Amino acid sequence: MTGYMARLLTVLGEPSMRYCDAMAWSRLERDLRVSLPEEYKEIVDGYAPVEINGHLHLMHPATRRWNLAEKIRSTSEAWSQVEWEEGEPEGDPRESLGVPELRFGDAGGLIPIASTNRGETIFYAPKGGQGAGTLFVENGEGEFFEYSMGFAEWLWRWLNGEEATGPGGSAYYPGPVALRNLPMTPDERPETRYGPAPGV
Repeated sequence: MTGYMARLLTVLGEPSMRYCDAMAWSRLERDLRVSLPEEYKEIVDGYAPVEINGHLHLMHPATRRWNLAEKIRSTSEAWSQVEWEEGEPEGDPRESLGVPELRFGDAGGLIPIASTNRGETIFYAPKGGQGAGTLFVENGEGEFFEYSMGFAEWLWRWLNGEEATGPGGSAYYPGPVALRNLPMTPDERPETRYGPAPGV
């Protein structure tokens, strides 16, 4: 367990592991033709489908609603339809990835792994970071920002109010982290729960 994973557990609380399913991850990774980061899968298995601090949505590959595989597919298809004009997008990931064409949803491009209700999308780039993998965040306005770190570190920084979705993109809330399970039926109204108080 990385240091950032251990820190996250202290603020998110005990993971429920409601939908932990190794086969669902295997199917998703087979379709993507790439392995997703282990710490990302640990966080998703532990808490998803969930809304964190009222904004960040994490989905799971083993659920019918809020299904991660379907979300990756639909988001990638939507991004693949974008026709970039010259000089776009801002913070063009192609330069960092060393690819001539911006692709979505496969090992050579950007894989959408999380999003916020503010329009931000978090992508995993398997070939970024000199082949070690890196994150790109699109801020909802067509600008991409690269974060050369793992998902656990990125989430820790986001929770602590750092600008982890680009300049002006902080979302800090003092006090315990708020977690709300995403509803699994149309009429379900999950209550918000809270992680341990800071310092506990």
